[in-house]
Amino acid sequence: MTYTIYGAVGSGSVIVEAALTLMGVPYRLEEIVTYESEAERRRMAPHNPMRQVPALVTAQGETLTESAAILLWLTEQHPEANLAPPPGDPRRGQFLRWLNFIPAAIYPMYWVRDVPSRLVGEDEAAQAQVRARTADRIAHCWGVMEGQVDPGRFILGDTPTVLDLYVAVASRWTPNRARFHQVAPRLGLVARRIDALPELADFWPRRFPFEGNYVG
Repeated sequence: MTYTIYGAVGSGSVIVEAALTLMGVPYRLEEIVTYESEAERRRMAPHNPMRQVPALVTAQGETLTESAAILLWLTEQHPEANLAPPPGDPRRGQFLRWLNFIPAAIYPMYWVRDVPSRLVGEDEAAQAQVRARTADRIAHCWGVMEGQVDPGRFILGDTPTVLDLYVAVASRWTPNRARFHQVAPRLGLVARRIDALPELADFWPRRFPFEGNYVG
């Protein structure tokens, strides 16, 4: 079984790529860097009408979009990887809660802050205000999650799930790991453990290289 992923370095597709890497499932990557240009977004349109990555094409030719949906679907297809609590597991409710919380509360902020002119036009002062307020909102949401979870070695216990992957990748985006560790120190420790998984040692440098401001 081989999947095709449409994605870009440092983007939300990295979460899906990391999950497939941990699953040991082969995939083919089509790089479309939608955050670079309108031309790249047009290239993405046939695969996702929202012109965003990631998109995953199954072996049967079905296209899936929305990172949380893709992750949940993959864990159902590959339960042997143990990257999600199965239905009936007492951890399942909180897994679904937080797997949806990040793309619902945090991820949309980047559509706004990455190109503030989408909402406030070319006013530079207004754009700066949008960037500052969305950074505060992202930090606030991480703090909310921090206050509602009780992590062990990982968020749901002693073994990693795709939820941990989501946190580890999304926390590298603005306002970056330094502030993330301030508002969510226990989640920060979980993210560092995901960063250090030996199975992903070759993956991170290729798909989301570390920089100094990711360290708290």
